[in-house]
Amino acid sequence: MALVVLRSLFVMVSVGIAVLMFQSPGVRNTSETLPWIILVGMIVLPLVVIGIDMSLRRKDLTVITSIYFGLLIGVFLTYVAILALTPLLASLPASPLLGLVPSALGMILCYICTSLLLQTRDDFRFIIPYIEFARDVKGLRPNVLDASAIIDGRVTELAESGLFQSRFVVPSFVVDELQEAAESSDKFRRIRGRRGLDVLARLREGKSIEFEVLPPQRDDDPDATTESRVVGMAGDLSGRVVTADSNVMKIAAVRSVQAINVNDLALALRPVFVPGDMLDVRVMKPGEEPGQGVGYLEDGTMVVVEQGRDQIGRTLHVSVTSTLQTTAGRLVFARPEMGRG
Repeated sequence: MALVVLRSLFVMVSVGIAVLMFQSPGVRNTSETLPWIILVGMIVLPLVVIGIDMSLRRKDLTVITSIYFGLLIGVFLTYVAILALTPLLASLPASPLLGLVPSALGMILCYICTSLLLQTRDDFRFIIPYIEFARDVKGLRPNVLDASAIIDGRVTELAESGLFQSRFVVPSFVVDELQEAAESSDKFRRIRGRRGLDVLARLREGKSIEFEVLPPQRDDDPDATTESRVVGMAGDLSGRVVTADSNVMKIAAVRSVQAINVNDLALALRPVFVPGDMLDVRVMKPGEEPGQGVGYLEDGTMVVVEQGRDQIGRTLHVSVTSTLQTTAGRLVFARPEMGRG
């Protein structure tokens, strides 16, 4: 609506200028067709400008400010240069060409300054219009979630615990991907998509969670992979990626973007057991070695119980004897506490 009002005022001002030109003696004393030519021209001119403006869908503020400040600096340098060259020009013989020196100098300096700023607009910020404002306003770094972390679901509990102090950002193309998966004909993909949407709903409803869905930046490449786009968006926002995909971790490392793997975080938050700690574990199945039984803690940690093969289906009070860290996770070895079972 504001643009419609602005464009209407633009046309009205142009017509007003044409009316002022009608009142000029130089125009009134000429042919009768000239005022009409001026009127038509002053109506067509703003319409052409508005048409060009509407045809340029994507506008970059840095380009506009580069041109503006390039011309401003060029004019200023031209003024300084003319002041410095005036004594020299005054000492030269009079010539019509000397009158063109200021114009030529101004043209060259304005071009050089504008060209320089256009070529360095992404690297050089020196005044308010050149500041890149990040959308993240709470905390040091926004947490950009990818589809794997959302479908995993554990990020909801981590967010509700207050572990992350900055807001969560979900790229709009990730939401579109989950929506497409939720409507897929493939059952497994449809289940994952619907689970991801449920997790997003929980994040949005969380009272203590700052959650926002953002569209990609203007320089985003729609043809790139979703993983690469998520990492790129995290870099643009000076944020960090939260993922459950090891490939995303590799991409983030290559592009020097901070990333957090939910799986690594879950492993780091598991309790550390030392020999002598007491546990209650339910033996679920026999172990690999004779007499061993295997149970699991609530966090999924496997507990190998000596002499536990005959206790399958029972909950035992055991004492930790040792632990072993493997690529699959942490193993806890224990034996039943005598007199308890």
